[in-house]
Amino acid sequence: MTLYPLKFKPILKERLWGGTKLKDVLGKPIDSEITGESWELSGVAGDISEISNGALIGTSLQELIQEEGKNLLGKSVVDRFGRDFPILIKFIDAKQDLSIQLHPNDDLAKKRHNSFGKTEMWYVMDADPGAKLIVGFNKSVEKEEYIKSLEENTLLDLMNYEEVEEGDTFFINTGKIHAIGAGVLLAEIQQTSDVTYRVFDFNRKDKNGNLRELHTELALDAMDYSKKDDFKVNYPNKADFINPMVDCPYFKTNFLELGTGMHQDTTLRDSFTIYMCVGGETEIANDWGSAFIKKGETVLVAASSSFINIKTQGVKLLEVTI
Repeated sequence: MTLYPLKFKPILKERLWGGTKLKDVLGKPIDSEITGESWELSGVAGDISEISNGALIGTSLQELIQEEGKNLLGKSVVDRFGRDFPILIKFIDAKQDLSIQLHPNDDLAKKRHNSFGKTEMWYVMDADPGAKLIVGFNKSVEKEEYIKSLEENTLLDLMNYEEVEEGDTFFINTGKIHAIGAGVLLAEIQQTSDVTYRVFDFNRKDKNGNLRELHTELALDAMDYSKKDDFKVNYPNKADFINPMVDCPYFKTNFLELGTGMHQDTTLRDSFTIYMCVGGETEIANDWGSAFIKKGETVLVAASSSFINIKTQGVKLLEVTI
C-alpha cells in the first residue's frame, strides 16, 4: 500500500462554549455558531478519523492501522500501543470559558474507565486581548481547602490565571486543574483519551436547561493540589530550524518556522510524524507522494518514510512524533 502524506476529514464538535473561529480563522466547513472543537486526527472509539485525500480517501484510520500497522505507526509504537492510535490532535475555539477540569493519570484511568490518561499540551494560535487560561492553583492547597472552596463557591479565587498571546505554549500534566478561557483559539495535542473530570462549570445550563454534570468525587483522588510552575513551555524559536518544545513519555513536539524548505532524513525515525499547520502553508512530501496543507490543517506521514520534504515560502508547523 502506498503511504503518501495523509489528510483527514475534520470531526467537528458543537460545544455550548464554542464559537466561529474554527470557520473564520481556520477555514473549517462549519454552519454552527457554537463549534468548539475540530478533531483532526483521532483513534477514539466512535470518532475514528477518515482519510480525505488521494487513493485511500474514505479509509478509516483504524482500517489503515490494521493493514499497515508498523509501516504506518512504527515498530516501537505498535509494540507499546498495539493497534491503538496513541494521540489525539485537535483545534479548539473557546468563545466562552470552558469548565474547570482535570484528567486522571494512566493508572487511575485504566482502573476506572479502561482508558489511557490524558496528558496534553496547548499551542495558542489566536487570542483576544486579555484572554486567559487557568493552569493550576495559585498556591498549594489541602484537599479540605479545595472542598470548602467548592461548597462556598470560591474556587476561582484559588486559580492561577495566565494571560496569553499567539505562540504561548503550555504542558498540562494529568491531575493539574485547568481551563481554556474565552477568546482563545489553540492547537491541542494529547493522549488518546476522552476522560475529563469537570469540577466547576460557572453554573451553566445545557441546551435542555439542565446543569452539566460535575465529577466532584472522582476528581478528589486524581487532583494535584500543589502549586507548580512547570506548565509554561519556553522553547527556542530559531527560523529554519527544528525547535524542541515538549518531550514527554507520550509525545514529542517541535516547532518549525520555515521561510525556505526543509529536508529530513527519517530512515531511523521509528514513529509516524504529524504536522499541524499553525501559520502559512506548505507542501509536505515523502517517498510516495505529497500533500498541501495550510493554517488549520493537519497531515500524517508514515513511519516507513525514508524522508520528509517540506516545501514552503513561509509556514509555522507543530511536528509531533512518539
